[in-house]
Amino acid sequence: MSFSTRRPKGLSRRGFLTLGLGGAVTGLAADSFWYEPQALQVERLAFATGSKGGRVRVVQISDLHLSSFTTYFAKVATQVAALEPDLIVLTGDYLEEERNIRGVLSFLKQLKAPHGIFAVQGNWEYWSRLEGENLRRHFAGVGVQLLINERADVDVNGQHISILGLDYPSTADPLQQLQVMADRQRFNLLLSHVPAFAHEQLEAHIGLILSGHTHGGQVRLPFLPPLYLPRYSGRFVSGLYHVSQHRIPLYVSRGVGTSVLPLRFFCRPEIGVFELQGQTV
Repeated sequence: MSFSTRRPKGLSRRGFLTLGLGGAVTGLAADSFWYEPQALQVERLAFATGSKGGRVRVVQISDLHLSSFTTYFAKVATQVAALEPDLIVLTGDYLEEERNIRGVLSFLKQLKAPHGIFAVQGNWEYWSRLEGENLRRHFAGVGVQLLINERADVDVNGQHISILGLDYPSTADPLQQLQVMADRQRFNLLLSHVPAFAHEQLEAHIGLILSGHTHGGQVRLPFLPPLYLPRYSGRFVSGLYHVSQHRIPLYVSRGVGTSVLPLRFFCRPEIGVFELQGQTV
């Protein structure tokens, strides 16, 4: 079988090029607005905690920007369940308008983790004026513990883990207070919606930082930096970094939702899975 690239008879060169360009634009639009925003990926990393105990699986979900509980978010919840997390952590930006809270709660009700679900706030919670104690009450009703510059302790498979919830915009004073609260004998997991904050003040007993906020740029062009990153992103786009003089691992999630425009390009949504491996004796 042979194929010909010759244009159809009677079609001008300009018309042929216009037709081809139109097809390419249509394909890119379909990819950006329909396929990629729902092409969920699972990103996996492993870290040694240095403490005694077995493996602890932490699943991170970030940046829902959920307006209603659609089939896509049902798919996200199903995927999370299939990962069998010990802990689930949520790193902010759940909604963009207060009225969307019902959809967010419908999603959160689907999440299960035997050792708890923990969350911090993002900028959109403040912008939508659904933050603080109001949001805490909503989340508590579906089994999610909102940490506002607070610490929560869990013991999983012999490992002693503290979850430190740093509130948006992750300023220096609350960070210092959280580090004073932290127990150096435990593995300290710091949650911050934004990745760019006072890293120079981080102390060595912070074991891992998980954040979101950037959406990975959301729209990317190959080999080029992101077209746009929100405030408090700094140099961080997505993936694993090391910060402070202690080279503490910081992971930046691309998130599962979209912000402002419902599209993604060369930047698929993600669920993060972090295997915290202790020292078995």
